[in-house]
Amino acid sequence: MAGDVTGTGRCLCGRVSYVVTGPLRNVINCHCERCRRHTGHFMAASAAARADITVTGGDRLTWFDPEPGTGYGFCRTCGSSLFWRTTDHPEQWSICAGTIDPPTGLITSRALFTECAADYHRLDPEIEWVETE
Repeated sequence: MAGDVTGTGRCLCGRVSYVVTGPLRNVINCHCERCRRHTGHFMAASAAARADITVTGGDRLTWFDPEPGTGYGFCRTCGSSLFWRTTDHPEQWSICAGTIDPPTGLITSRALFTECAADYHRLDPEIEWVETE
C-alpha cells in the first residue's frame, strides 16, 4: 500500500474495516433529515480521497442510495454507518467520524443544515453553522 497510514477504522462488529493513506478532512456535522435518519442523530464525517481508502471486508459493505447520486455505506452485519458518497464528487468518500480509530487529530469545523437539527440537540456555538434551503 502506497503512502503513510493517516487513519484506520471499522464498524462495530469489525467485519468491515478500512485504512486511509492520505489526508483526512476535519469533521463536518450534517443535520439534514436524511443524515439524521441514517445515523440516528446527525452525520459527523471526515472525508478522504477514494483512492486513499482501502476497505477490508467490502463484501459486507452495503450501500443504500436514497436518491440517485447519493449513497450511505454501512455494514450489513451490525448496521454501523461507515461512509457517505455522492456522484457530484466521486473522487471522495465521507467517513463517519465515530468509526475512525483514535487518536484522530481531527476537529469539528462546521455544521450544515443547522435549521434541521433535532429539537433536543444543542448546536455547538464554537463552530460555523451553515443553514441551507
